[in-house]
Amino acid sequence: MKPKRLITARTRGRRYDEKRGCYVYDISFKTRSEITERTVKVAEAFGLGIDQEREHFVYRDFELKLAQGDVVYITGDSGSGKSCLLRALEEDLGDKAINISDVGIDVEKPLIDTVGDSFHEALRLLSKVGLNDAFLFLRKYPELSDGQRYRYKIAMMIDSGKKFWVADEFCSTLDRTTARIVAYNIQKLARRSGSTLIVVTTHTDLEEDLNPSVQIRKGWGEEINVEYRSNEEAPLCTVTRGITIREASKEDYDRLGHLHYRDSRVPVPLKFFAMERRDELVGVIAYCYPSIVAGGRRQAAGYLPRIEELNRDWAVISRVIVHPKYRTIGLGARLVRETLPMVGRRHVELIAVMAQYNPFAEHAGMKWIQETEPHPSVWRAVDRLHEIGFDPTMMASEAYNLRQLSKLSDETIDKVREALLGVSTHYYKRLSRGGPGSSLAYIRKAQMRDWLWEQPRESLAKSLRILSVLSETKVYLFWSRDWVEEKESG
Repeated sequence: MKPKRLITARTRGRRYDEKRGCYVYDISFKTRSEITERTVKVAEAFGLGIDQEREHFVYRDFELKLAQGDVVYITGDSGSGKSCLLRALEEDLGDKAINISDVGIDVEKPLIDTVGDSFHEALRLLSKVGLNDAFLFLRKYPELSDGQRYRYKIAMMIDSGKKFWVADEFCSTLDRTTARIVAYNIQKLARRSGSTLIVVTTHTDLEEDLNPSVQIRKGWGEEINVEYRSNEEAPLCTVTRGITIREASKEDYDRLGHLHYRDSRVPVPLKFFAMERRDELVGVIAYCYPSIVAGGRRQAAGYLPRIEELNRDWAVISRVIVHPKYRTIGLGARLVRETLPMVGRRHVELIAVMAQYNPFAEHAGMKWIQETEPHPSVWRAVDRLHEIGFDPTMMASEAYNLRQLSKLSDETIDKVREALLGVSTHYYKRLSRGGPGSSLAYIRKAQMRDWLWEQPRESLAKSLRILSVLSETKVYLFWSRDWVEEKESG
């Protein structure tokens, strides 16, 4: 048998006052006591009418001014009426609002298949909220941590196109460091998209990271305080305070290296740097000696440097890794910006696929030079493999490649080898992972042929994955100490 409902919340009045330019609310609770032996004794002792219905106002003639793009931060003790106000606001906003707790989630599909109208739009959305990791793109919602789930829901709110974002018990399930990072990110994203954000929470430690334009502090009864401020984006996340950068070792790098979406290996390392928050390692960057050839180098420098100059004056950023918990608060850009002058080279380049979707290097002061298309011989190899039956979009998976190879006859496997052999000799060392003549700077075609025809299907599956990487469009970015010296002298 269901218990009687003895408490009822009622919005007695909710209207828009044109003279004051705001919404005005009257919200009350009506209560009636259930008659029992003990409730009767309480009523007699305190002179209460046991049958009397009592009305308690939590908001009386309460006015609230909301502008498009506002960030509204509602705080107060549990039971003070915060959520009651939020529900009234949601009723007013109707289908113009989306509540983060009501976001539709497909638990069966990888994240990359659940947002955006296209692959590139999905990458952009997930990168915006800090889920910019190839492993996360492929995960499903139940496989995410609490913090990652909250970030994903923010991406879904952006994707909805709604202009009012609502969140009750905002970040209540998250540790306070993650909560501050999420708060900083959601206000930034809401303001940049022109959406109004309304959050309710008992926590008062998020004010600086939200930088609300409307601060509502709800006390008990009708006690309430509203403060209106200028609507400006929070300048930085408070978590970034106290973070330091130092030169590091390979051992420091290895502690976070496994988090990189490619792998942890760095070719011919030059210097490592670490970013720390107190005793916690939150980021690492690896600088390496540059390769002999790089698309975009001539355009960046105005000439092609000789090998001696490359080894003496140039470096390439090989890996930039920020711990997933600390992403989207500008630490990647800071790690690059502050270490560029510390590496001791006149010119630094960065060649990356993700730079198409995440402009952290540009924010750090590097210049976008060009997008580098794959070498024509790589495209031809991919086309030949497509004709054999490989899906180019799936070739980044060794498991997929091995499944496809296991279905092929020995004669067709030889065609796969011929396709790999047809790639420019410049890529042989990468395709073979330093196989034939690994100590040599250059692998001849005859050496590569001998190596390929010795390899089992498992090894060929890895070479096909590497070919998939080579077939991606990459962005070339550049930084020069000359710019700094010109600025200082000017």
